[in-house]
Amino acid sequence: MERKTKVHAEDGKQEIVITREFDLPLELLFKAYEDPEIVAQWMGTKVLKLENKKHGSYAFETSDPHGNVVFRANGTIPEFIPNKKITRTFEMENTPFPVQLEFLEFEKLADDTSKLTMHIVYKSVEARDQILKLPFAQGINLAHNRLQEIVNKLK
Repeated sequence: MERKTKVHAEDGKQEIVITREFDLPLELLFKAYEDPEIVAQWMGTKVLKLENKKHGSYAFETSDPHGNVVFRANGTIPEFIPNKKITRTFEMENTPFPVQLEFLEFEKLADDTSKLTMHIVYKSVEARDQILKLPFAQGINLAHNRLQEIVNKLK
């Protein structure tokens, strides 16, 4: 099955560009990144905080079935323009990975289709390459598939 989420990583660069077209109106795609309840569903994580505003911040946490925290991430949101753009930092706690900078841009393609472009900048080429060794592309594609499925129900 073809991955609908495309991950482009040019050799020797400290960035990746992720694109995905959704069969969703722009407003619903944006809402999937803005509404804490929807974010929790498609990301499969607990949203501890999500302040979607300029100078806002967020925190996510995932636990195993026994209640042990297995993943925690947080960041700040220096730019938030509804239905257009979210600029944020992303830090995975208790990992060797440095903070990354993410530029999320939302684009209307037609009344019922929209596109997300994520431009992620890493501290170094080495840090980016370490991330790419993880099942990163597969994971973000699965998450975006869940996003499409969950938000379809809101149409």
